[in-house]
Amino acid sequence: MKPTIAVLPGDGVGPEVTRAALRVLEACMPFESKEGLVGGVAIDATGDALPAETVALCKGSDAVFLGAVGGSKWEGAATRPEQGLLGLRRELGLFANLRPARPGELAVADHIHAYGTYVGNGHHVTPDMVSTLC
Repeated sequence: MKPTIAVLPGDGVGPEVTRAALRVLEACMPFESKEGLVGGVAIDATGDALPAETVALCKGSDAVFLGAVGGSKWEGAATRPEQGLLGLRRELGLFANLRPARPGELAVADHIHAYGTYVGNGHHVTPDMVSTLC
């Protein structure tokens, strides 16, 4: 049985990068994908950065593939695109990101959302919160 991936392209370069990354993943394995809204595009379409339909899609999937959220279009808005990302983490019980570090490595940044990196409250990720997987 093919795994189901909730695809959330998001904003800015997110849709372009997501399309390219999914083409690579398709070359590696078979999967089903279903697309949802998050971030600014979700605000524009529904007024909510994380619609209930997106939460249900993610909870019913085997994996979630997120592009990017945010952009200057929503600066100063009452509802911020980043609220979708934070809400998604809260709903799914997530606390870490996997991000490219160097070729062949992923950096695991723990507790990013708890320390305010995405909400701009002055906290920053420190070296003791980051480890590298080879």
